[in-house]
Amino acid sequence: MMPRVTVLCLALSGLPGCKPEPTLLPDPMPLTEASVGHFCQMNLMEHDGPKAQVHLQDVLAPLFFSQVRDAVAYQRMPEQSHEILGIYVNDMGADGVSRAEPGTTNWIRAEDAVYVTGSRRVGGMGAPELVPFSDHGKAEAFAGQNGGTVVTLAEISDAEVLAAVSDTSQDAAPADHQDDYAARLRALGETTGAKP
Repeated sequence: MMPRVTVLCLALSGLPGCKPEPTLLPDPMPLTEASVGHFCQMNLMEHDGPKAQVHLQDVLAPLFFSQVRDAVAYQRMPEQSHEILGIYVNDMGADGVSRAEPGTTNWIRAEDAVYVTGSRRVGGMGAPELVPFSDHGKAEAFAGQNGGTVVTLAEISDAEVLAAVSDTSQDAAPADHQDDYAARLRALGETTGAKP
């Protein structure tokens, strides 16, 4: 004879509404001139390299990211206000895409992609990038030309996406960009009374 609690649980599990309904992953949204990066608040179309979008529970519009690395970092940060339903990334092996034009509708699910990490290519914000592909062979070919290793999303270490970006990208920046940055720091110091 079954205990009453077991019988009650079995009976309730058969009632409609007692089972949690699976949450459907929304379709990816195309990039447009109005798409801005979640962290940088800059127009995504103005930056090279692959992009990402994160869909959240009970939020109609996805969060767009200027770099795939940033979306994976967002996923792994503990301070989430909403459940992540899914992440899409640009398929950099799709026909007609390039670093300069990574595409607006060539989205693949982040967990279905393979990524080239540690390549010589940086993302749209100048940080190291995770370059996503739906085709493993195309990812291997990219790594052969640009360096790096082909991995799955689960194989990407937290350090690769959460660690601070080294100053090497700034060292490689054009001198006029560095001068502009230094001038802005001096101006900020003058308005706050702090020394840059």
